[in-house]
Amino acid sequence: MKSLLKPLLNRRWLLSGLLASSLVLASCASVMGTGSQAVASEITVFRSPTCGCCGQWAEHMAAAGFTVKDEITEDMEAIKQQYDVPAELASCHTAVVDGYVIEGHIPAADVQRLLAERPEVSGLAVPGMPIGSPGMESGNYQEPYTVFAFSEADAPVPFQNH
Repeated sequence: MKSLLKPLLNRRWLLSGLLASSLVLASCASVMGTGSQAVASEITVFRSPTCGCCGQWAEHMAAAGFTVKDEITEDMEAIKQQYDVPAELASCHTAVVDGYVIEGHIPAADVQRLLAERPEVSGLAVPGMPIGSPGMESGNYQEPYTVFAFSEADAPVPFQNH
């Protein structure tokens, strides 16, 4: 009888160990995140019909895994007012993703970091149109620029330097 139980016990231990290991790995992955985070967020991009760099930025976001909803508008000022974009942080296009405002040529990695960290801010902004930023590529040249986090209550603060 003992000889019949031994293989069953070994299988139970093996299966129990595999189950426990998979639960631990799944738990660690959800806490730590994975190296290749899939972004399933939909981002709505508001842009002028004549702005080519805005379309290129939207393509940059799509290549990074975002689902892009492209909204063409003739009144970008109204969009900026609707989403409380500070005038000193304005750029050529405005986007909205998961409750955050994304103003200008912000790298997708910065938007992904924003969504992962979820700080209490209204959004991110890159004032103007810096050469070398996503959608504004120009050969090998990239001028330095700062991505700012902003909110209604506080002054903008640097989020990332490029």
